[in-house]
Amino acid sequence: MPVPASLQVPLVTGQLRTGGEEPIASVCSQNCSPTPQRPTVLPSWGPKWTLLVLCPVRAVSNTMAGGPEKCLSLVGFSLLCLKMVASAKTAPEIPTIDQAYSKLSNSITVEWAAVPGATGYLLTAKDGDAVIETMVANSPGTVTGLKAATSYQITVRSVSATGKSQASPPKQAKTVLAAPILEVSSPSSDSILVQWEAVHMAIGFSVSLVRANGLGRVWKENTTNTTLTFTSLDPGALYTVKAYAWNAEGAPGDDSTCNQRTSPRAPDDIEVSFDSGALQASVSWAPAEGAFNYTAMARSASSERSCSTLLRACTISSLQCGTEYLVSVIARNDAGSSRSTSAVTLKTVACAPGRVTIQEDPPGHLSVSWSHVDLGDYYVAFVKSDDGLEVHCNTSLTQCNFRSECGFTYFISVFAYNKAGQSPLGDVFNYTTAPCCPSDINPVLVSSDRVEIVWSPVRGAELYETKAVGGLNTVECNDTAPACTLSALACDTQYNITVYSFSEVRGSNTSCASRFVTTAPCSPEISVSKDAFSVVHVHWRSGNDGATYTVTAWGEDGLYRCRSTGQSCALAGLPCGSMFSVTAVAETQAGRSLPSYNVPLETVPCCPAGLTITQVTQSVINVSWTVGTGALTYVTVLESPTGQSKCHTHQNHCLLGCITCGVNYTVALKAISATGVTADCAYPSYSSSACCPLGVKLYRLSPTGVRIDWQASRGSANYSTDLYGSKGIFTCFPGPGLSFCDVTEIPCGDVYTVMVSPVAETGLKLTFCPKKIYSVTCSGSTLGMGKAFFSHEIEGDFPVAFQGDSEVKVKAGSSVSQGGRCQGVCFRFAWADGPSGGNGC
Repeated sequence: MPVPASLQVPLVTGQLRTGGEEPIASVCSQNCSPTPQRPTVLPSWGPKWTLLVLCPVRAVSNTMAGGPEKCLSLVGFSLLCLKMVASAKTAPEIPTIDQAYSKLSNSITVEWAAVPGATGYLLTAKDGDAVIETMVANSPGTVTGLKAATSYQITVRSVSATGKSQASPPKQAKTVLAAPILEVSSPSSDSILVQWEAVHMAIGFSVSLVRANGLGRVWKENTTNTTLTFTSLDPGALYTVKAYAWNAEGAPGDDSTCNQRTSPRAPDDIEVSFDSGALQASVSWAPAEGAFNYTAMARSASSERSCSTLLRACTISSLQCGTEYLVSVIARNDAGSSRSTSAVTLKTVACAPGRVTIQEDPPGHLSVSWSHVDLGDYYVAFVKSDDGLEVHCNTSLTQCNFRSECGFTYFISVFAYNKAGQSPLGDVFNYTTAPCCPSDINPVLVSSDRVEIVWSPVRGAELYETKAVGGLNTVECNDTAPACTLSALACDTQYNITVYSFSEVRGSNTSCASRFVTTAPCSPEISVSKDAFSVVHVHWRSGNDGATYTVTAWGEDGLYRCRSTGQSCALAGLPCGSMFSVTAVAETQAGRSLPSYNVPLETVPCCPAGLTITQVTQSVINVSWTVGTGALTYVTVLESPTGQSKCHTHQNHCLLGCITCGVNYTVALKAISATGVTADCAYPSYSSSACCPLGVKLYRLSPTGVRIDWQASRGSANYSTDLYGSKGIFTCFPGPGLSFCDVTEIPCGDVYTVMVSPVAETGLKLTFCPKKIYSVTCSGSTLGMGKAFFSHEIEGDFPVAFQGDSEVKVKAGSSVSQGGRCQGVCFRFAWADGPSGGNGC
C-alpha cells in the first residue's frame, strides 16, 4: 500500500529469519512507545520471502553486542528494532588457470597463479554430469580418477579460513589414450611375441624392446596391428618391452612396460657316469645362459626316468637293470624350455639271475643252478653257512656244486657281471639239513600254572615242538625260538617235558631226551575274622603238599606278616583307624604260588585322645575332642539318672542341651568310620555346673551396707556375688553353707547390676546366671526387694520406666518392662506395700 508523504522516512530493509537463527529485525515497542502500535510491513517476493519494514528513527538505545541497535518507529504503528550485523570477513580472490594438460590417461594437471591468503585450492573436472573434485595445497595440482581419452572442463577455486572463492574461468583439457595391456611370451630361444588388445580412439601403436641391462641393440616398431614378433634375440636374456598408442592427432598415450626373458638354448657337453650298486646315473653338462633349472632324462623302450636341479649336474635314480638308456638334458626358465639335445647311450648292469634251485643229492652234496640273464657276461654263486663260513664259485655256465654238513642252514645267492659292474642282489635262498636235538633244556620260570623253559639253538631247526605230559593232561607249544612257555598247567603237579627240533624239509627229530618239572603250589583262598581282642585271624583252604603259607597285610601304616604250615595264622598289633589289604602265598621247593585275592581289612577307628566339656549355659554344654584316626562321624552320649543327651556329628565338637545342673553324667563317645566300623570310647564322668540361685534379693543393713540373699539350688555349691555400678564393682563371698553375703561399704544413689554365680571346682566363675538390676537410694532405712528399674537379664539397651509426672506403684517382686532407653526423663516410683520410693532418671 502507498505510504503517505508526511510519513515517508528512510527505508531500512532486513530479512526476517526463523528456526532458531538470530533475528535481524525484532519488535521492541515497549522501549520506544508507551502504546503498542501495529507495524506496517511490505512483503517482497523473490527467491526468498523478505519483509520491508518502513519506520522513522525515534531514538537510539544502548549498544548491543555485535552492532548498533536502532529503535525505529512509524507514526500510528508499533516500534520495530532492527539489529544490523555487518561482517568484515570476505572470500579469497578467484584464481586464473594458466594451463591444463594430461600426461597420464587417468589424470589432468592444472597450473595457475597463486592467490594471496589462500590456504588451498579446489580443483574440479566436469564431464557431463560427472564431477570429480580434488583439494591441493598449491600449483600445480592434479585431478585423478578420470577416464582415458575424455575431454573435461577444468575450474579452480581458492580456499581460505574465510571461505572459498567463485570458480575460475573454465579450461578444457583432454586425457591421453589408455596404455595397451600387453601379453608377452617367448615362442623360441631367439624370439619374443608381444600381443595387446585394441585401445579406444587409437590409430597406431609404438613398441620398443631392449635388454633389461641396457646393453646391446634397441628394437622399435610402429604398427597398426595388435601383435608383433621380435626375432634374432639372445637366448636366455631378459628384455624390457614398452608400448603406447597414439591418436589421430599423433598424441602419444599412456605407456605400458613389462619384462620378458627368452627361453634358453639346450646345454652342451653332457657326461654320464653309472653307479651299479645304487642303480643310478650321475649326469653333468655345460650351463646355458638364462636357464633357471635343468632336467636330465633317461629314456628306454619301456620306461623313462628324470631328475631336476638348479645346478649343472643331477642324479637319475631307480634305473632298471639290464636296460639300455638314451640320456638328454633340457634347460628351463620362466619363458619356457630348450629343445632336446643329442642323447648319450647308457647300459646298466645285468639283472640278478632268477629261477635258482638247490638240491641235496646225495646227503652232503649241494647243487645250485639258475637261468641266463641279458647283458650277463659271467656268474658268481655264493654259499654261506650259519656259522659264518662262506664259499663261492665263478663260472660262465649256469650251475655250481658245493659240499654240505648235517644240521646246518646254508644261504645261497647268485650274481651276474658285465662291464657296468655287478648285478643287484637277488633273492637269498636258504637250505637246511636235518636238525639236531636240544640237549640243555633249562626251566627258567616255574609258577602254579605255567613253566617257561629255554635251550640252546640247534643246527637246522626251524621250529621247536615242546610237549609236557602230567598224568592224563598233555600240553604242547610250537615256536621258532629256543624257548617255550607252557601254560594252563595244573598247580602242584609233576610234568614230563620233551623238546623236539623240527624243519619243514626234514620233519621232527624224535630221538630227543626229556626231563621232569613240578609246578608251583596252588594259590590259597583266604578269609579274615576278628576276635573280641581285635586280633585278626586269617584262614585258607589249599591242597598243597608240604607248603608253607605267608600272610601279608599292607597299608599306609606299614606291613604286617604271619606264617604257618597249617590252615590259619593270626595278625596282631595292627594300628587302629587303618586300611589294609590282606593276601597269602604258598611256597614249596618248586616255587611260590600266585598271591591269593586281596581281602580288605579295616581296623576300628582310633578313639580321640582328648575330650573336653565346657558349660555354655546352665542347660547347654559344648563337648569337643581331638580327631580320631579313621573316624568319619562321632556319636557323643552323656547319661545320668535324670536323662540322656546325645548328638551325632561329622565334626569334632557339638552342643548338648537339656543338661540338668548339679548332676553327675557318664561320658561315652563312638568313633564311626566311613564304612560303619565303630569304636566305643569311654571317658571320665562329668559333673554339670551348680544351678543358678533363685530369689535373689537385696536388704539394707546400714546406710552404706546391703545384704544379698538367695535360695540355694540343689546340691552343694560355692557362690560369688558381684554388684556392678557406676561407682565401682563390689564382690562378696558367702560362708560355707550360707546363701547370703554382705557388702558393707556401697555408695547409695546408684543403680547396680547384681549377679550371683556358682563357682566351679576349678575356681572358674560361671557367668551365665541371670542378672538383676536394683536401685540403692539414699533416703529411708530399708532397701526394698522390688525392682525400681528393671528385672531381667540385660546386655545393652534398658527399658524406659515412666516419663513425665506419671506415678506408678510396683509390687515387690514384680518388674517393669517398657521398651526403650533411659534418656534423662525424670520419673517417680513408690512401693505398693512398703515405704515411699524415690525419684530417678
